[in-house]
Amino acid sequence: MNERPIDERRTVRVSKYLSKHLRHQPERIGLTLDEGGWVEIDTLIAAAAAHGFRFTRQELDHVVATNDKRRFAIDGTRIRASQGHSIEVELGLPPATPPPYLYHGTVARYLDAIRAEGLRPMNRHDVHLSADRETATRVGARRGRPVVLSVDAAAMHRDGHVFHVSANGVWLTQAVPPEYLRFPEPRHGTQ
Repeated sequence: MNERPIDERRTVRVSKYLSKHLRHQPERIGLTLDEGGWVEIDTLIAAAAAHGFRFTRQELDHVVATNDKRRFAIDGTRIRASQGHSIEVELGLPPATPPPYLYHGTVARYLDAIRAEGLRPMNRHDVHLSADRETATRVGARRGRPVVLSVDAAAMHRDGHVFHVSANGVWLTQAVPPEYLRFPEPRHGTQ
């Protein structure tokens, strides 16, 4: 079997396509996800091809295996997004005890709203938190100069807030009230 190497730009295109249709708009290509967000891989590949975006099983496996955030999970003949859905799915993640602190990456322009309202899921089902500052920094950097907030997860958990952890290590909770957030001290001349 002569498999050709997969180009990085193509890998990104396929990954974005999968994110869009497994997390946000499956109906745009005629997919119906089950209650856990799963769909048959053959059905996904056929639906994508029918809507003008062809990819192979080899490309899909490559995207799943090499995605640094492990955005997708395969279970036998099915695939789903690990988290980040804006559509209704039940990931079936059991409650988990978080580490003492979790982290959230953002940018300075959102800090006033976060100080007033805390972290909200916005168009997703849950707030996404990272177990380490480095990951939170990368997340925040997608929108500009990152600001990393510390979340007192131990206090939240003690106070009855429920946490889940996805297969790719992203911590999920419904919201983070402002009293559980620790904001970095502003540096001289910056926000």
